[in-house]
Amino acid sequence: MGRLRFVEATGSTNADLLADAQAVEGDWLIARRQQAGRGRHGRRWETIDGNFFGSTLVRIQPCDPPPASLALAAGLALIEAVDVAVPGLSLSLKWPNDLMLGRAKLAGILLERSGERVVAGFGVNLAGAPSIAGREPASLAGREITPQAFAPLLAASVARLLGAWRVSAPDAFARAWLLRAHAIGTPLSVHLGPDDRIAGRFEGIEPDGALRLVLPDGRIEIVRAGDVSLG
Repeated sequence: MGRLRFVEATGSTNADLLADAQAVEGDWLIARRQQAGRGRHGRRWETIDGNFFGSTLVRIQPCDPPPASLALAAGLALIEAVDVAVPGLSLSLKWPNDLMLGRAKLAGILLERSGERVVAGFGVNLAGAPSIAGREPASLAGREITPQAFAPLLAASVARLLGAWRVSAPDAFARAWLLRAHAIGTPLSVHLGPDDRIAGRFEGIEPDGALRLVLPDGRIEIVRAGDVSLG
């Protein structure tokens, strides 16, 4: 685990850490506020005081598993950290990058790459739930988990899962991820683009993390990028 650096405000923890030429693997940048925080496809990630906004750096090594599967390690690290912070919650992972509390979104992950450097950004609703168009949000409000207390828990989980990811077969991580995901057979709607949507049932994931979706006619669709809604 590298340095944990807390700042009052930043544009985007992902962008700022990726641009920091002095940052090394394991370093973290955690901000109280983000002026330009974002999720997938450039969607704005609303800042609420007391929520967690943090990013860490990973350097891809020649013998690493496929980089796309790094998202599986990030998801497992996040759910593990929340389990430690607040035991007993009904948590699950939703492809490709969401942590759910029941059927509501509690946290999200955004991975961005430049050359052999990957930044994994985590947004966790510790204090309040932002408005998300078309989605139900959740938070850990009332449980008094601060970003300063949550950061070392998440950093330790990421360091442990990153080490395991590097020495494990990709299919082992896929199986581990599935144990914390919503059930096989769950109805899903996958948004591939502004006017491109397919629906089916969850059939698991590939070793590299791609989604397996059973279409109504029984065909298996392998989806490598898209947004997923339950039901």
